[in-house]
Amino acid sequence: MAGDQIVVLEDDKNLQTVDNIIPALNADAAQPPMTAALDAVSAALDTDKLIELNKQVDVERNTSDQAAAAFYEAEGIEVTDTSGSGQVVVGAANFSESATLAELYALALTDAGYDVEVRTIGNRETYEPALESGELTVVPEYVGTLTEFLNVKVNGPDATADDPKASSDLDATTENLTALGEEVGLVFGEPSQAADQNAYAVTTAFAEEHAVTTLSELAEACGELTLGGPVECPDRPFCQPGLEQTYGLKFSEFVSLDAGGPLTKQALTSGDIALGMVFSSDAALATD
Repeated sequence: MAGDQIVVLEDDKNLQTVDNIIPALNADAAQPPMTAALDAVSAALDTDKLIELNKQVDVERNTSDQAAAAFYEAEGIEVTDTSGSGQVVVGAANFSESATLAELYALALTDAGYDVEVRTIGNRETYEPALESGELTVVPEYVGTLTEFLNVKVNGPDATADDPKASSDLDATTENLTALGEEVGLVFGEPSQAADQNAYAVTTAFAEEHAVTTLSELAEACGELTLGGPVECPDRPFCQPGLEQTYGLKFSEFVSLDAGGPLTKQALTSGDIALGMVFSSDAALATD
């Protein structure tokens, strides 16, 4: 059903693993004033606020540093330990959300007394080794995704399938992440309540027509649906197989699009698909 706005349906049976934002630090460089400053940022964030930050950059076309500065001031983020000293390099992945989070970290670390540089350094395969080596001091990361990345790195290529360490339990996943981090020289701050995880959306018109707010309600209310998402979706347990097995959803067709990108959102709003895989902090989910 076509519509101008999309809405995420609640993953009420916890198909997805947690992916809360968490500061990842080089263990040798980490200092108490540093982690305290980063934890202050974590405490100020939740998913709705992250969506709004992404909207400021991706829709309103502010720069990441402008959006971060406005948020930092509006939230009144306060750094109480200002005894830090020396240079800190905050790494950012090559997408806007990571860049904005890196700028938030930089503001807090500057207030803590550090000389801060923000450096965009690419994807996880590039920046994680740089974090281990100390080329980077801290990077905004995602609890579940980094946990399984390190699981494979520490325990081998089959580790995610044989012994997954990420789950829908934030505390348990963070505990596993901490243990894996010790193996490679990383430590972590406190995870925030802001999460950017795989999510499934319909148009608001569809949700209102069928009175659905959760994936369980969708399965009860609807017959066969058209699903859209990344090309690997039919083979990934968090995507089509998981939706079928966990929720009993039925699909008449899968449309190969992108991973939570403009193709999927356009297909949703035009009515070409009923259900699409998006990311839970997408700017398109802003309600105003």
